[in-house]
Amino acid sequence: MGAVLAVNAGSSSLKYALFGPGETPARLLSGKFERIGQGGPADHAACLDPLLRQVAAGGQTVSAVGHRVVHGGPTYVAPTRIGPDVVAELRRLSPFDPEHLPAEIALIEAVSTALPNAPQVACFDTAFHRDLPRVSRILPIPRKYEAAGVRRYGFHGLSYESLVEQLRRGPGGIPRRVVLAHLGNGASLAAVLDGRSVDTTMAFTPTAGVPMSRRSGDLDPGLVEYLARTEGMTPAQFHEMVNTRSGLLGISETSSDVRDLLAREKDDVRAAEALAVFCHRVRQAIGAFAATLGGLDLLVFSGGIGENSPELRQRICDGLGFLGAAVRVLKTDEELQIARSTREIVGL
Repeated sequence: MGAVLAVNAGSSSLKYALFGPGETPARLLSGKFERIGQGGPADHAACLDPLLRQVAAGGQTVSAVGHRVVHGGPTYVAPTRIGPDVVAELRRLSPFDPEHLPAEIALIEAVSTALPNAPQVACFDTAFHRDLPRVSRILPIPRKYEAAGVRRYGFHGLSYESLVEQLRRGPGGIPRRVVLAHLGNGASLAAVLDGRSVDTTMAFTPTAGVPMSRRSGDLDPGLVEYLARTEGMTPAQFHEMVNTRSGLLGISETSSDVRDLLAREKDDVRAAEALAVFCHRVRQAIGAFAATLGGLDLLVFSGGIGENSPELRQRICDGLGFLGAAVRVLKTDEELQIARSTREIVGL
């Protein structure tokens, strides 16, 4: 039985891992390409050749390929085997997520050329949130837009699936009321009741929610009109600003990396304020989700910041002791989740 290749494309990075057979498969190799995407979707597809050379050098055969696909829109709510019809639908859905979907489509097509006999599976980040109750799903705008697919979708679903699976397999299983905090370059939180997502901070796009490294998180919609009138800012320019020049970078004016900001905060009020805003908004989201869940049994931190910054975890938790929740740190594994779903769909 050959190996499964998991491909995890971000807007400016590409992570990959090759897994052997079994329920808990061995990770045969893994790696990451960073600072790509400036040349468009072709940058991601260009990473495939060196990736496959590494696979071949290890003497491995790829039996199937699983892809993280960030947005499934209203169409896809579970992992799906990829064929021409799926690629065509993803192209139609590209306006839902122009930062990710074009690169992911380019990778799918590049794999089809390089590995024509290997089945491919799309694993959607939005799928974890497919059972959101309507009160969480509906956006407070004219109802006609919901018919066009404009609603809260939520993201980081593969990470959340990984965390839920780890909790289920652990001693005592998964608690009833859990808040999952995936805090990395992209950051979001999910309220999980009996193992299912009932609310989440990201919405129609991954820009919504808490402030992130470069994304703004939630903003007053009136800013669009104000900046258009005062600075002549176009919708495209506003989109670029809130996705690449805001968040921690926008407030600090120096860095989007919390490690840099922690090192500078004693001497740079901008760095200190960026971290304070981040922790404040994440703390607010935890409190709000505790209200949604009717209490909180467990708070889980994950993602690059959540896993590796005990100082920020402590700042976020300050003042939340009244919730009486346990706190855990878990390492998420999106690639393993992709590989498991891929094996299940293709029957390996």
